[in-house]
Amino acid sequence: MTIDTMTILMNKLTQLHKSLLTVSQAKTEALKHNGIEEMQKLLQQERKHVQAVKQIEKQRAEAAAEWFEEQGYTGQEQTVSAMLELLSGEEKEELQRAYEALIFVLSDLKQQEALNGELIQQSMQFIHLSLNTLEPSIQSMNYGNQRQEAPKRSLFDSKA
Repeated sequence: MTIDTMTILMNKLTQLHKSLLTVSQAKTEALKHNGIEEMQKLLQQERKHVQAVKQIEKQRAEAAAEWFEEQGYTGQEQTVSAMLELLSGEEKEELQRAYEALIFVLSDLKQQEALNGELIQQSMQFIHLSLNTLEPSIQSMNYGNQRQEAPKRSLFDSKA
């Protein structure tokens, strides 16, 4: 396994995450405009992207493990960061660029998803408020006497 393979996999991950970012931005617009059907389509697209990311990430982890084994670093943490510490020269720069590009896209995606979460939370609060407003309270129902009169007490005992 070469570093080029790892760089290619990192670039694929970056492209997939950029695509996920585009889907997330479309979800934001769908949330703003109450596009339920559009949101369902976007969630399906998102699931497909996540599956693809899982596959590429699995390949990346396997490639990293293979590289560390080839280099004789078996007891070390097998991450891209650890790889970068061991590399030098052009390979290191290339992998560093791919790594940083992925980190930036992941950061943008995280912010976008946080915004979507806030929009969903606000929508849920609005729905809850609307339901509470529409739901009649027990006191406002029209069954029975609306005024509660104090029991009348006479000054004289009528049984006497």
